[in-house]
Amino acid sequence: MQVTNSSTAQMSSPLEDYLETIYLLVQEHGFARVKDIARARDVKPATVSLALRKLAEGELVNYERREYIGLTQKGEAAARRILTRHRLLSRFFEEILLMPAGAAGEQACAMEHCLTDVAMDRMVRFFEFLGNCPTAIAAFHRCPLGTRADACATCSSRTDLGSRTLADLKPGQRAVVTQINATGALRQRLLDMGILPETPVELERSGLGGEPLWIRCQGARLALRRTEAATIRLREAAP
Repeated sequence: MQVTNSSTAQMSSPLEDYLETIYLLVQEHGFARVKDIARARDVKPATVSLALRKLAEGELVNYERREYIGLTQKGEAAARRILTRHRLLSRFFEEILLMPAGAAGEQACAMEHCLTDVAMDRMVRFFEFLGNCPTAIAAFHRCPLGTRADACATCSSRTDLGSRTLADLKPGQRAVVTQINATGALRQRLLDMGILPETPVELERSGLGGEPLWIRCQGARLALRRTEAATIRLREAAP
């Protein structure tokens, strides 16, 4: 999926990456050459030439087998648009989620191509909100839940999060997930299963001896060990 924009709607993610690379090379050195692009993208010059021909067909670059490649006005605008999304996403991952810079950049590269105008506007509004209310993100960063996998004593004492866990439900009972207290591989497995905050869950039944617990979550029927279910905090579902 690519960014929906008239200048990039028909462009694949790899071509957008090439356009971004050319833009950065021109910004840094004043020019871009096939060998420079190949080095930056870690590909062979022949691969770059093929990409350049496609970009030239879209009137995004000036390329006629010459050594120096230039961006057209249309290409420069498209490249800036892609780069802006990359920087916005990198800032979100690094400044808000406190990811290492390298990992933040990799995530931004993966997502910049599919960030829509609406999503970008919402993210910018979020940063605008933080600029006017910096204490909000400061509280998130102070809380262990915001930076590590540790349980937070303050959050754990909040009554609105609920005191029951998924292991406490009876067959037929429904509730809403508020927090996943698991760590490491177990936490990731639960998240990948679709067990997320504010997600309704229902306990269907338990196996012989109480294991496993069969639950319904986001239309799927899942089996969990009781110890796994005990890491999932709940609050009462709305009637």
